[in-house]
Amino acid sequence: MTAGAFHVLLSGRFEARERGDWLRALRAAGPEFGWLSDDDGEIARETIDAAVVANPAPAALRGMPRLRLVQSLWAGVDRLLADATLPPDVPLARMVEPMLSAAMAETALWATLSLQRGFFDYAVQQRAGVWQQMEQRRAEDMRVLVLGLGQMGCAVASRLAAQGFAVSGWRLSLGAASTPCAVSAYAGNGALAGLLATSDIVLNLLPLTAATSGLLDARFFAGMRRSASLVNLARGAHVVDDDLLAALDAGHLRHAVLDVFQVEPLPAEHRYWRHPRVTLLPHVAALTDMRSAAHVVAANLRAVRDGTALAHRVDRTRGY
Repeated sequence: MTAGAFHVLLSGRFEARERGDWLRALRAAGPEFGWLSDDDGEIARETIDAAVVANPAPAALRGMPRLRLVQSLWAGVDRLLADATLPPDVPLARMVEPMLSAAMAETALWATLSLQRGFFDYAVQQRAGVWQQMEQRRAEDMRVLVLGLGQMGCAVASRLAAQGFAVSGWRLSLGAASTPCAVSAYAGNGALAGLLATSDIVLNLLPLTAATSGLLDARFFAGMRRSASLVNLARGAHVVDDDLLAALDAGHLRHAVLDVFQVEPLPAEHRYWRHPRVTLLPHVAALTDMRSAAHVVAANLRAVRDGTALAHRVDRTRGY
């Protein structure tokens, strides 16, 4: 450990080789920092100035009196905020990087186009050996509601609108939007019912907070237009699974595209795996690009070291 250096700890749960790949990318983007990893063995925790984290174990950041920043490698910070041992006075920043938003917009466009053109239904027909053409709807006749108008939500809404879909956006808060969007935007629970009743596709990109956990429940699905579809690319805890399955089984909802789940990996016995009206992805709608994210991390480390403004600092009272 270099004396006088700004020491940064990489902490979290990584797949095999992933930790080493992250360290190489981070060191390349911020070579002036003293990089450490929580698998290095005994670490002088009292010397750590910042932590770069990816779902770290509870209490992983205890005993660091010099800690000045917790930088998440992921866009969602709900798990971090649920850790009661997270130092309350240390700034927390979430990951917002251009490649992540672009990838999310691509996945949302794929799901929306597939629902518009009936491609998921054709996949079911193929497995059953059925040859039958279906109605081809125009994009402009498909109403898409994007829930959540943050960085990713706005990127998705803009991409879908550019493709010709009739896009509206909704956010929970009535306050000023932090990210301007070039689509019709609504806010507050009072506006939601009318939007659900007139939308063909509801695409969820809300942050997970106490106010949004379990929001997509039986009442929510009953308020959706009959034969509408759901695309959930945000968090599994937004959805009450039994309520969604009931809405699909009853034929009230046409299809669900799901990338995130209450438990991951999704248990083998879960009904989603075999449901004909469900399309699954293994939490891959938008994977963080290491090179791009490493430069975002390095910029925030320099900001906290030099006493300048942080990018994408989390408002803990709002949860994002």
